[in-house]
Amino acid sequence: MNIEVLLTGSFGVGKSSIFNRFIHDEFSNKYYGTMGVRVNEKEIKLKNTTVTIKLWDIAGEISQNKVPKTYFNKKAVIIYVIDISRPFTFKNIVEDIKYLNENAPQCLIKIIGNKKDLLTDEQLVELKEKQLPVALDWFASAKSGENIIALFDECAEEIAHNSISS
Repeated sequence: MNIEVLLTGSFGVGKSSIFNRFIHDEFSNKYYGTMGVRVNEKEIKLKNTTVTIKLWDIAGEISQNKVPKTYFNKKAVIIYVIDISRPFTFKNIVEDIKYLNENAPQCLIKIIGNKKDLLTDEQLVELKEKQLPVALDWFASAKSGENIIALFDECAEEIAHNSISS
């Protein structure tokens, strides 16, 4: 089974770091903005099958309506990433998710709060209770690797289950 996954969100939220952590199990503290798009594949094992995830890392945009709509074509999953240590990166989240749902209705959409390693447990609780305009599917850290593999495993399992059910 092959699954195409798109990483999107504002610039500087850690999309490329998530890409590098998942594909290469690497992390760098150096920031290099993505120019255009990067694509790579990785196989993961689910219970009874092997899934190839083709991961797309696109340049960050403040608003998703600036992302070319063709990037959403034929993707099974869109992972919308925010940087939970910088609240301005989730300023447009409600409008962006609405836009993604309208322009990619076939996609499973996951909302990820990256850079969990930069917040204390108390800050995470406050963020959940008071600051986030939508519920996140995962808190993750590309730096430590926390929840990165679990995120992709969950996406693959949901897509595999949905294709078996269809």
